[in-house]
Amino acid sequence: MKLTISRPDDWHLHVRDGDALKYTVPFTARQFARAIIMPNLSPPNINTEQALAYRDRILAVTPSGLRFQPLMTLYLTDNTPADEIAIAKQSGHVVAVKLYPAGATTNSDAGVTDIRKCYKTLEALQKHNMPLLVHGEVTSPDVDVFDREKQFIDKVLIPTRKAFPELKIVFEHITTKDAVDFVLSEDQYTGATITPQHLLYNRNAIFKGGIRPHYYCLPVLKREEHRLALNSAAISGNKKFFLGTDSAPHSQNNKENACGCAGIFSAPLAIELYTRAFDDNNALDKLEGFASFHGADFYGLERNTETITLEKAEWTVPESYPFSDGNIVPLHAGEKESWQLL
Repeated sequence: MKLTISRPDDWHLHVRDGDALKYTVPFTARQFARAIIMPNLSPPNINTEQALAYRDRILAVTPSGLRFQPLMTLYLTDNTPADEIAIAKQSGHVVAVKLYPAGATTNSDAGVTDIRKCYKTLEALQKHNMPLLVHGEVTSPDVDVFDREKQFIDKVLIPTRKAFPELKIVFEHITTKDAVDFVLSEDQYTGATITPQHLLYNRNAIFKGGIRPHYYCLPVLKREEHRLALNSAAISGNKKFFLGTDSAPHSQNNKENACGCAGIFSAPLAIELYTRAFDDNNALDKLEGFASFHGADFYGLERNTETITLEKAEWTVPESYPFSDGNIVPLHAGEKESWQLL
């Protein structure tokens, strides 16, 4: 059995920087026409000049013959000038701004401490029709890690939406039924990305046979009821939901230690994982919309005209791939996969 769809886009991606790029970028460029590149480098990309320089570094390692467009983002801080948004818009290559609550995830220490400090910048985003991408978790140590997304909705997202009703907001890598319900309750200015790991696995995967660090990401995997809600949203055909892998590479030695990094590396087989998830739900007819159309429509970009073809054929995911400082372990390493990109 073969399945041909319009070439998809990845609306949430980490590729790191420096020598790591030559190992990460080709996996994405092979499958996706475009990808929203996260700005949480060290130091982060806080202005347009830095974002464009990062774009050049990504393009420099993109394999020849592949049409791949990195779509750049700025890292929102408490002090991001509102004027920077106009500069970013005029660049033609910076398409969004990313909100990381300070301390929420990898390289987020410079993130936002109070969203109200950013209101002038959010006003500029709304004016220039540039989306705000949110990592939707509060970071208070007294809030349970499994409740942080729901708390973010109540304490940050709902007030922000009321203050800026026409600001485009992408609720990134949603993980709960609460997030699904929130997105469904909102109008056309709110969208959400869903990762392959949150479609395929619940939190039991982290502890199956022991601690499995390559299934640890932030936001963390949740209960089965939430996974089922995400699957229902993804296969619904609702244009508010679209593909965003949140593939986040860390070397094997940085994952497999006493304080392993958060992040799941799904880039080598991302579209295959999504295809399996939709196949498991008897919804292959809905995959193209989710993977190839909804995100482009939300961002106001043209849909891709090229296609890709997948074949239902069993293959074994490699145990690891080479990386800049050793090896990197992909999601589902060493296990059988049921779909393969031709």
